[in-house]
Amino acid sequence: MSQTASAGPSEPQHRHLPIAVFDSGVGGLTVLNALMDALPAESFLYLGDTARVPYGSKPLEMVRGFASEITAELIGRGVKAVVIACNTASAASLPALAGQVPVPVWGVVEPGVTAALAAAAADGKVGRVAVLGTEATIRARAYQDRLEAAGVATWSRACPLFVPIVEEGISDSTIARLVAEHYLSDIPPVAAVILGCTHYPLLKPVLRAVLGRDALLIDSSEVVARTVATGLRDKGLLRTAGAAPSAERLTYLVTGDVGTFMNTAVRLGGQDAPAARIDLGGRGHLTANDGNDDDAPGDRLAS
Repeated sequence: MSQTASAGPSEPQHRHLPIAVFDSGVGGLTVLNALMDALPAESFLYLGDTARVPYGSKPLEMVRGFASEITAELIGRGVKAVVIACNTASAASLPALAGQVPVPVWGVVEPGVTAALAAAAADGKVGRVAVLGTEATIRARAYQDRLEAAGVATWSRACPLFVPIVEEGISDSTIARLVAEHYLSDIPPVAAVILGCTHYPLLKPVLRAVLGRDALLIDSSEVVARTVATGLRDKGLLRTAGAAPSAERLTYLVTGDVGTFMNTAVRLGGQDAPAARIDLGGRGHLTANDGNDDDAPGDRLAS
């Protein structure tokens, strides 16, 4: 099942527009960083919905509304693609959201499933895949249903304490290891472990210590970056090869406190960039008939 829109702007004038990335907070920065590495000529607009974080403990219908509202805001600012860098929002809103917008939309679930299926196929003995995620992602069965439909057994576990551990900057601590051991004490033999939250890649050292150095950890951010790069190329939306990115390659939009967001973002490996606080709601929610004014430039943002 595709997680991208079937159509989108492909005219040359759209190539210069930024790629939008959004998450409930700072976890999506792992996806943003992978995208920026994979697409060095592109510029990016990152929205962190920190006023309503976390998404993982909220009802899926509520998160679906958040995703629609944010996507409408980003498209209104003039972007050529949207990446939902949040497992919970991807599980709640895709593929339906992708069919309502005039630009390509990628989530983080489908690329992770594809990588997990490849790992399971390569494992002749086990073939089972573990899924770690927030309560909402595990409850939505976004990964499990897709894997099981392909004939792969799954084991899943909600790990709600992982996100605050990462955001407190104690990912490589004794506390982090004890919590990981608690969550994973009964994990069966598996071919791969999907890190079903964009915060979780920052826990890789602890997870390897608990699961073993040879454990295959599927980091969706790396797979998403490759998927988006291929998709933009196929749609004719990549900036001209060798072109330099705009002077402000990255801009942050934040629904909560900008200073708190930036402090956490930089601590977790995010890039320093201009940031602005915004209030959502002015553009409403998307409907199947919503479109993009192709001639309207994105708003200029104050840092």
